[in-house]
Amino acid sequence: MPATIATTLDLRGLTVALPVARTAVAMAGLESGELIEVLTSDPDAVRDLPVWARATRNRLIEQTQGGGWYRFVLQKR
Repeated sequence: MPATIATTLDLRGLTVALPVARTAVAMAGLESGELIEVLTSDPDAVRDLPVWARATRNRLIEQTQGGGWYRFVLQKR
């Protein structure tokens, strides 16, 4: 059975590291293996979220973009 998304963060409109900081806080409330979906309009998140995921040993499952915003699905380690 495929994993379902436990939480969605709509961070569109936030910039300057706020998407990563808010993702980190939300990720702390998840159980190991749970998924979080992050929506953001910050183009820096394309670089920042994957780097943060690697540094924290969380897994980037999916990364897409369209319509001026970006979508990430991450799995808590």
